[in-house]
Amino acid sequence: MKILIIEDEPSLGRFLEKGLQQAGYSITLSKDGIEGQNLAASGNFDLILLDLMLPGMNGFDILSNLRAFSISTPVIICSALSSTEQVVQGLDMGAVDYIKKPFDWDELLARIRVIQKKITLQESSILTINDLSLDIIGRKVSRAGKEIKLTAKEFILLEYLARNVNRIVSKNQIMEHVWDLDFDPGSNLVEVHMYQLRKKIDKEFEYPLIETVIGLGYTLKGIKS
Repeated sequence: MKILIIEDEPSLGRFLEKGLQQAGYSITLSKDGIEGQNLAASGNFDLILLDLMLPGMNGFDILSNLRAFSISTPVIICSALSSTEQVVQGLDMGAVDYIKKPFDWDELLARIRVIQKKITLQESSILTINDLSLDIIGRKVSRAGKEIKLTAKEFILLEYLARNVNRIVSKNQIMEHVWDLDFDPGSNLVEVHMYQLRKKIDKEFEYPLIETVIGLGYTLKGIKS
């Protein structure tokens, strides 16, 4: 899940960015209201964590503008403004949740998981390609009935391939969607993780699913059901 954090307090922003990345989420951090609104308006995110007291534009105005332009990305307000009136205003304007600062880390993760479950249930909680099965909510993988243990980053990489089954995805696309990094021609980050993933997904099975397309990228081949 790709999360946009709009938070101007530097230490809290870095804490959220690092913690959520370690939890397996793809993170973009903005410290300015106008920049944050422009990023949110792109529609490229699954969830927005929104502070209210921001430079450039306050969070209430950002939320109002997003909803006015029919951008329905779920928004969790994270703010020190904690009066009942402010909470009600945020929810009435279209936020799906409101968490008051300072907040408990485990509580924030739990609230994010609630949104994630709603999103995945709208699609499908299980992705199946041939004999490969991905449980998106449970974050479990099996092939031919055998459970496969993946790291958090390997799971995100495999999910990205599975959601683009039979399509070639480039190193650039993988870096952007899995690591949120611009393409570095000298980096072997993708190759290393893909090598480890293929050892786990393909090595002990009858036929390979993940293929290298020389000069173009990678593809997961199969029939999606």
